Amino acid sequence: MTVDAVSLSALPFFLSADEGERFCLYHEPEPGVAVRGAILHVPPFAEELNKSRRMVSLQARAYAQAGFGVLQIDLYGCGDSSGELAAARWDTWLNDLARAWQWLAEHKLGARYLWGLRLGALLALDFASRARPEALILWQPALSGRAHLNQFARLQSAARLFSSAPAVEQDTEIAGYLMPPALSSAIGGLDAAALTPRCPVHWMELSMPPGCDAASAYAAAAGNAGAALQPASALLIDRWRDDGASVRAYPVHGEPFWSSAEIGIVPELLAATSSAMECA
Repeated sequence: MTVDAVSLSALPFFLSADEGERFCLYHEPEPGVAVRGAILHVPPFAEELNKSRRMVSLQARAYAQAGFGVLQIDLYGCGDSSGELAAARWDTWLNDLARAWQWLAEHKLGARYLWGLRLGALLALDFASRARPEALILWQPALSGRAHLNQFARLQSAARLFSSAPAVEQDTEIAGYLMPPALSSAIGGLDAAALTPRCPVHWMELSMPPGCDAASAYAAAAGNAGAALQPASALLIDRWRDDGASVRAYPVHGEPFWSSAEIGIVPELLAATSSAMECA
């Protein structure tokens, strides 16, 4: 199935907000399938949003075929929504999610879930404290807002802008996107270790064996044998569990589609994610 075919199967609309409108795509539960709940997708940041659209659309359709309604939203200043990133604030994005969360509640599909990717996973974790989702699905979550911004900054040799020094006082260009200091400061202060979830978590992470190219990784053993969490992820999950969180981790082989040169698909991630929700 092509990305165009996937997009055509979803309902596009604009959700009203205080500052303009937010572009959304809604995937209805497959007709004839028992409705099992609703899922709000929390997107990644900057170019990672564009690179991941195909994977997100494929997974959204898989969820819809399993009986879930899935809502994708472009946050303020991102994608096809109103506003410029230079005027965005973290609280504005949280309010965007609150509107989308309420929209799903009004459709009365049952239990609601949050599904976040990369920086969107950190945003979903922050939002979860007020949303109280049935569970969280986290795709390759950023563990630290500061480290995540540093990854973008290094792409343009500007890591010093997000070092331990005080936040910059003017808009900063990151990976071609102009970020206001209030937003970069809010993101930089986020730490997943301080956001222990109070609902079940399905943690999905891609694993590439050292020295292994994509073709070799895809052919490696049966299923995802040998796939492992990054040490930092494993440590964070242990901390969460010590704090009472229920976390199931699913390391799978695959390339980082959110940053690859070409638009990529990781079938193993799609299969593992769908399997994780079979018992939801």
